[in-house]
Amino acid sequence: MLNLLNIAQVVLYIAMLALLGQGLLFVLAGARRDSNFFYKLLQVISKPFTLPTRKLTPKLVSDEHVPFVTFFLLVVVSFVVFVERGYLMCEQLGYTDCRG
Repeated sequence: MLNLLNIAQVVLYIAMLALLGQGLLFVLAGARRDSNFFYKLLQVISKPFTLPTRKLTPKLVSDEHVPFVTFFLLVVVSFVVFVERGYLMCEQLGYTDCRG
């Protein structure tokens, strides 16, 4: 189970870094970002996470804001995975009051 949580955390970190890089290129490249190869690559990497977010969010949320919402959802999920990993490692070390 710990290995599964480790893999999940790495996947979440990769997606968050792709979204951060996409945001940085959004600021640096400006209007030319759509023709930027690396921006398109980061969009492809983060697409498996932004598409479900687009389907979950109401139509009131614009497409430009979906990556921001996705990033903050990934931060929350990453925190949950981090806490669960800590709990499992605490149990493996033999401590009895890990959830205290």
